[in-house]
Amino acid sequence: MYIYNITTKVSWSIQEDWVKWMKETHIPEIMQTGCFTEHRFVQLLETDESEGPTYATQFHAPSLEDYNMYLSQFAPALRSDAIKKWGDHFIGFRSLMKLVH
Repeated sequence: MYIYNITTKVSWSIQEDWVKWMKETHIPEIMQTGCFTEHRFVQLLETDESEGPTYATQFHAPSLEDYNMYLSQFAPALRSDAIKKWGDHFIGFRSLMKLVH
C-alpha cells in the first residue's frame, strides 16, 4: 500500500472555509477518482501557527499504478482548482510513502 501525503499550511484568513471545502468538496473529488481506497484528514499539533495552522491529508493507494494514474489523469486539474479558489493563501508539499509491515 502507498500513502500519498499532502501537508498544507493555511492562512488564518481562510482556515475555516478551507477546512469546510476540503471536507465537503476537495477530498470527495479526489476519492471519486477511484485511485484511493481511504483517506485521513488531520491537523498537525505542536507546530508554529503564527501564519496559520498546518494540515495533512493522506490518501491510500493500493498500488503504485493507482497513484501514478491519479498524478497523470486527475491531479493537474484538482491542483488548479485549489489555486484558483485559494490563491496564495496556502502552501503545500507532497510526499509518497510506502507502508512497511
